[in-house]
Amino acid sequence: MKTTRNILSLALFLILVLLPAFSAGTKEAAQGTVTLKLEQFSGSEATLSGEALRGMIAEFEKQNPTIKVELQTIGYDDYFTQLQSKVVGGNAADVFELNYENFVAYASEGALADVTGKLGDTSGFNKTALDAFNYQGVQYGVPNSFSNVVLFYNKALFDQANLAYPTSDWTWKDVEVASKKIMSLEKNIWGFYRPLSFHEFYKGAAQNGGSLMNAERTAFTVNLPQNIEAASLMAGWQNDSKIMPTDADMAGMGDWDLFKSGRLGMLVTGIWAFGDFTANCPFDWDIAIEPGNVQKATHFFSNSYVVSETSKHPAEAAKLAVFLAGSKEATKLRVEASWELPPVTYPEIIDSYLSITPPENREAVFASLDYLVTPPVSIQQAEMQAIIQSYLGQIVSGKMSAKAALDACQKELEAKISL
Repeated sequence: MKTTRNILSLALFLILVLLPAFSAGTKEAAQGTVTLKLEQFSGSEATLSGEALRGMIAEFEKQNPTIKVELQTIGYDDYFTQLQSKVVGGNAADVFELNYENFVAYASEGALADVTGKLGDTSGFNKTALDAFNYQGVQYGVPNSFSNVVLFYNKALFDQANLAYPTSDWTWKDVEVASKKIMSLEKNIWGFYRPLSFHEFYKGAAQNGGSLMNAERTAFTVNLPQNIEAASLMAGWQNDSKIMPTDADMAGMGDWDLFKSGRLGMLVTGIWAFGDFTANCPFDWDIAIEPGNVQKATHFFSNSYVVSETSKHPAEAAKLAVFLAGSKEATKLRVEASWELPPVTYPEIIDSYLSITPPENREAVFASLDYLVTPPVSIQQAEMQAIIQSYLGQIVSGKMSAKAALDACQKELEAKISL
């Protein structure tokens, strides 16, 4: 009898303890509440971009009261290592961020859900940006931002050197001439900064009429004569004309810091520098379309939101992705935070973006879109970039000629990288 009473007491205790949780779960299920995990790298929590992202999520939850979003922001340096582990382990977030360079690798491996037909009206998106995340005819993501690179210049130094400001007609030769005049002002002032890195080289090759892959992207063309000439000219800015400082000259200072110190005439960098330069440059500055050599070519950088193939809520996840990426509410917050360029064509959003100064010539951002070149991509993206970068380093250091380095690079890429 005592044993029976103890069992009944235990049962009653369990009912009292578990009933609230069961009721809550039943209520959530009845209401159809869904919790989505969102992981991303581009909206830093401590900056205006992070604040903008939290505002976007709050607005989404307001409009979709049965969907809750759990946000995790991971620094770029660690993001893709963690992401790869989560995807392999089958526990990727419902929605996560990918840049264009890594998109193909994940799409080709079946890690992403097909969102074709789940995005609603996409007519407000910039077509170039939207199509960048279509792989083999299937839409696997939506662009949340895109950006390009322009020529920043210190107006004060140009004025002191009695130079006309850069225009859209400038070429590499104009940059070199202006740089030498700026450098004549003082000993510790430099004319130009643009490193011979992977991203700058594929664009520089295009500016000289070359390309690192054929048009079909089925073969490498790294050692084309136009590419060899481009690499030689770009390395020469540091080694021959010396308009660009070496690492030793900079003594640990970054290129942005050198520009903000007022000791650099021109800098090729991304439009994501607008906020920092506005806040921290004690001089007037502006931008122009980046000069080419025989033709113009500008970077196309884009990040996207994708839906994991393992998500249990693909429809809701796609709804979140497209809202954060392309809704008027979200893109307005992006513009106000100077968080790259919203991937949309809404006139009111574009006008709002153009109204913000500096820079005065913000139109150059959109004019640059006429000359976009996309980076070479492979399912072995990191390995491919590392191989190319290693040979570019040999050119800059003077250990190999541009021809010898790019001939060797071509052979190694053909042997190791699949296209």
